[in-house]
Amino acid sequence: MKRRIPFLNSAPKVAVIRLSGVIASGTRGQINDAKLGPIIDKAFAKGKPKAVALVINSPGGSPAQSSLIAARIRRLAQEKSIPVIAFVEDVAASGGYWLATAADEIVVDENSIVGSIGVVSSGFGLNEFITRHGIERRLHTAGKS
Repeated sequence: MKRRIPFLNSAPKVAVIRLSGVIASGTRGQINDAKLGPIIDKAFAKGKPKAVALVINSPGGSPAQSSLIAARIRRLAQEKSIPVIAFVEDVAASGGYWLATAADEIVVDENSIVGSIGVVSSGFGLNEFITRHGIERRLHTAGKS
């Protein structure tokens, strides 16, 4: 009769979530909360994983979708006390890097393109033109600014 050793019956499980492509809402986005939400939820729930690995290859995209996905990952990691490790393949830029920051640890290759969370905005310096022609600036906002 074979005697079974309990800790050898099953190996520790690591759930893997692939985050590849442009981050955008709707059908045009390869990465968005509507598509990935159920996958992320399942990764944290199925089989009580020892860790969740995010495999990221994304140039970024929608800040709103990046925020939703990263917040979901952090919330589940904290609720379930499961560590998250991000592995960057080729690129994790802009929103892709934002997703990586949801992890407890980020692992990158020395040749990976990583970083650049933020917004770049450019415009024209037309202050003198605006003043000369009597153009009035108006700003409309909702909520507190």
